[in-house]
Amino acid sequence: MSETIDNIRDVVQERSDQCKQAEGYDFWNEHIKLVVKNALDLADKYNADREIVELGALLHDIALVSRVGDRNEHNERGAEIAVKLLEEYNYPKDRTERVRKCVLHHRNSHNSTSVEETCVADADILAHFDNIPMIFSSAFVRNQLKLEDKKQFIEYFEKDFYDLSETSQKEFRARYEVIMSVLFPDETIKEMK
Repeated sequence: MSETIDNIRDVVQERSDQCKQAEGYDFWNEHIKLVVKNALDLADKYNADREIVELGALLHDIALVSRVGDRNEHNERGAEIAVKLLEEYNYPKDRTERVRKCVLHHRNSHNSTSVEETCVADADILAHFDNIPMIFSSAFVRNQLKLEDKKQFIEYFEKDFYDLSETSQKEFRARYEVIMSVLFPDETIKEMK
C-alpha cells in the first residue's frame, strides 16, 4: 500500500472527525469507508488502477468534510483540495491529475472519462444504497422532503440508479429492485431498460 494512501486516509479521517463534531454526521463511517470498499471492488472487476481509485474514493467528498464551499459544487472544490493535498505528499503530477478527475466526476458516472472515474462515481452511488438510513436523512432532513412526497423520494432512488454506469446498472439491478420493493411495496417502479 502506498504511503500516500496512508497519509490521505489519515487526513480524510481527521477532517471527517472534525466535521462530525461540528455537524453530527459521521462521513467516515457512514459513507467514505463504504465508497472506498465499493470502489476497490469495482476496480478489481473493471481492471482499473487500484491506487488511483482508492485515492479518488478517499478524496471524493473532501470538500464536504473540510466544510469548504457549497454542497452543489463540492466535486469542483474537492478536486482543488485533492490536488493540493497530493502535491504536499509529492505524488506524481500525472497520477494527481487522474485522481483529480475522479473527484471532479464522482457525482455521476456519465461524466467519467476513465475506468477509474467510473469506479469512484459508481462506488459513491452504491454506498448510498449500502446506507439507506443516510438516504432517508438526506432526503427528509437536509432536503426537507415531506413524508407525503413519496414520489419525489422514489425519484431520488431512481436517479441514483440511473446515474450508475450501464455496466454497474446491469450488475446491481437485482439488488436495486429488491431495495425498491422493500421500501416502496405499493408503488410501481419505473420500467427498467
